[in-house]
Amino acid sequence: MTRVAAIDCGTNSIRLLISDVRPGGSVRDVHRSMEIVRLGQGVDAHGEFQPEAIERTRVALAKYVQQMKFEGVTRVRMVATSATRDVGNAEEFFKMTEELLGEIQPGARAEVISGEEEALLSFQGAVRDLSKDRSPYCVIDLGGGSTEFIVGSADGEIIGSHSARMGCVRITERMMPSDPPTETEVEIASDYVAERMSEVEKIVPISEAVTFVGCAGTFTTLSALAQGLESYDAELIHGSELRFDALRVLTKQLIAESAETRALNPVIHPGRADVIGGGSVAVEGIMQMIERNSSVRSFYISEKDILDGLTATIVAEMYS
Repeated sequence: MTRVAAIDCGTNSIRLLISDVRPGGSVRDVHRSMEIVRLGQGVDAHGEFQPEAIERTRVALAKYVQQMKFEGVTRVRMVATSATRDVGNAEEFFKMTEELLGEIQPGARAEVISGEEEALLSFQGAVRDLSKDRSPYCVIDLGGGSTEFIVGSADGEIIGSHSARMGCVRITERMMPSDPPTETEVEIASDYVAERMSEVEKIVPISEAVTFVGCAGTFTTLSALAQGLESYDAELIHGSELRFDALRVLTKQLIAESAETRALNPVIHPGRADVIGGGSVAVEGIMQMIERNSSVRSFYISEKDILDGLTATIVAEMYS
């Protein structure tokens, strides 16, 4: 048995999945972690990673390295998504990851992946537990800086995908800086999301999807809130269904609240409280886009995502 790790570093968070790979290639989850590091803080304004953002990420990654050592991990793959596509000092970040990941697997370092590869990996992970009779699926991976839309079938064929330049951090920093946001800020943000959704409609065959799958922190947190959970419970969140009508009541409330008020809810991570309003604006625009192109009126929520897709690539390499 081989123990492997996948790491995803996005605009807002860095996440770790440690898995056991049994002989033959079957996989069992061992450990999942998430830290809010806000690597993409200020990238839109300055075009570079801020020193404090890199340091927050370094501290979190060093903690993951210690966890991987404790768990006996021998293979690791780390990807860096939206934030690293937009910056001028990315090499500083990559050298840091190489120094730390090299303690687990010599030569390992974070990789920049394209929006298309990110979409494929997210799709493979998110639909892993879905019934094939719900295919074709549209996986929506709402991150901090970008949102991936991927339509594909149960056999893994991708029919269409697009990485939209919108996410909870990007929307909040660019268009909703007040706390709570003003009506004008929310209107500007909604218009921006609508423009991105118009692009998605032109590129991705949304009307072919039978099931819409929401993954990543905004969607999973919305599920926890909708269920009235007293603490974040991944097992209850994974596979849950969120109906649009009820979800709109929740997103409207979150958009209007201050970050301090949101943070009082135990299922909202303190590092997500200030950006979930921006994420909620994105979700509202996504629902409107789906309603224009489909009769579906709900999301299925998946706790599995790009990390599970990354793990599958490690297994494929082991058995190639």
